[in-house]
Amino acid sequence: MDKEKTKKKRIVITGMGVVSCLGHEVDTYYQNLLAGKSGITTITEFSCDQFPTKFAGIIKDFDPGNYIDKKQARRVDKFIGYTMVAGKKALEMASITPDVLEKLDKKKCGVLVGSGMGGMGVFAEGVETLVTEGFRRVTPFFVPYILTNMGGALLAIDIGFMGPNYSISTACATANYSIISAAEHIRRGEADLMLCGGAEAAIIPMGLAGFCACKALSKRNEEPTKASRPWDMGRDGFVMGEGAGILVIESLEHALARGAPILAEYLGGGLSCDAHHMTEPRSDGEGVALCIQNALKDAQIQSDEVNYINAHATSTLAGDMAEINALKKVFKNPSSIKINSTKSMIGHLLGASGGVEAVATVKAITDGIIHPTINLENPEPGLEFDVPTKATKMKINKALSNSFGFGGHNASIVLAPYNP
Repeated sequence: MDKEKTKKKRIVITGMGVVSCLGHEVDTYYQNLLAGKSGITTITEFSCDQFPTKFAGIIKDFDPGNYIDKKQARRVDKFIGYTMVAGKKALEMASITPDVLEKLDKKKCGVLVGSGMGGMGVFAEGVETLVTEGFRRVTPFFVPYILTNMGGALLAIDIGFMGPNYSISTACATANYSIISAAEHIRRGEADLMLCGGAEAAIIPMGLAGFCACKALSKRNEEPTKASRPWDMGRDGFVMGEGAGILVIESLEHALARGAPILAEYLGGGLSCDAHHMTEPRSDGEGVALCIQNALKDAQIQSDEVNYINAHATSTLAGDMAEINALKKVFKNPSSIKINSTKSMIGHLLGASGGVEAVATVKAITDGIIHPTINLENPEPGLEFDVPTKATKMKINKALSNSFGFGGHNASIVLAPYNP
């Protein structure tokens, strides 16, 4: 085993950036999570009179500031703006100042930020313009700003990163897929440093209508803050969220050479496909269990080394316990493992969920305290894992963060405290 470990290049997390309904600074975001604060509110940005669901984890106070050119900030789709702001803030946390940026080998620095839905806002506006005003009034920026790769592309243009740059789109597993793929570029020596994660901005009439049509959303309109309730017997669907979560990951050698602040270590990741149904998870958990086993194998650890799991846990009737069933296939002593759901407070950020949850997982590691799962009043029988309903201090040994998406796409990452 030791010889095997020496073959893999060690990868560390040195910076993080977040845009969320609970704040756009990592510390603010995590303090609100620790306080059990819900960011779910009634939607006032557009009329929801005709919709059965009228609330979401919508961002109401996003100001790109000096992170994006003001003219460009007015034009780009929100998911692009979220990508650029979170990405640049992640670089700041990683102590990559303008002077340091100039000294990096930019041919070995890349960006891999995915999106499940892409530029839905620009797309919907373009269709309306075409129908009401004709094709000559459609913006020339229509095609670039709907593309899922454009957030990472514009970020790279601003900072000059010439290394691997593309987007992955695997629905709600997107960000974890992106983190795993970015890490592989570093392991293979194709990059020294990668910005990776996910961004999403699908809370528009068309996005809300689509999820309402497939009956996936909670309808608890009278109590929006209590609508996202993973593992609770009273749950009735997930809550849409939006934002971005982006990490700076580097080879250990590169981070040490530049004196970077090392927050945690990325040990490995695993992927799988349920090969079962477009939107429903396999109730037996076989696909998810395979994914987690692949992640543990890649991380070269045993299942009993994991003592904290940031679960996918979206608050859907089928999905929550399907994940638990899968976890029980891998972890034989559930009561010894603490588990929580970030989505209970910020909703489901779709393609960005793995990114913002990776940020929460790293903060749990660095701060030695995990956030609660709120609204868990009547837990499902058979839950068995330890689900704190208040912020809980703990020393994390190894942490698992799960993300699963429509189409049966599964992705899990393993993070740990950095030990020199």
